[in-house]
Amino acid sequence: SKLVGLSVYNEKNESVGSINDMLTDKNGKIVAVVIGVGGFLGVGEHLVAVPFEKVKFSTEPVVYSAAVNAPAKPGGSTTTTGAATTAPAAKPNPWWPDHAIFNATKDELKAMPEFKYST
Repeated sequence: SKLVGLSVYNEKNESVGSINDMLTDKNGKIVAVVIGVGGFLGVGEHLVAVPFEKVKFSTEPVVYSAAVNAPAKPGGSTTTTGAATTAPAAKPNPWWPDHAIFNATKDELKAMPEFKYST
């Protein structure tokens, strides 16, 4: 239950989707992960099934970095600093992963064949 809904990132820390489901074989072994790509609140989402062994899990939180724009100075000039912002160091949860990693872009995942549940 902690894996469904988990965010999926690629190796460049770009968000590519989230885990919607885990598919098992007859013995209960997880064989594939269904990743939802795009859409908004599940509407228009493209589902793809990827082999479980191609998905990695990380307990370390994703670290974001970006250039910071300083506020405008009197006189109308702005200064861009090279400072990076990062997420505060959070203690990883030892019981379940923080996020999943699958090395593909959103466009590559959207180009994969859509997964459909059998009826």
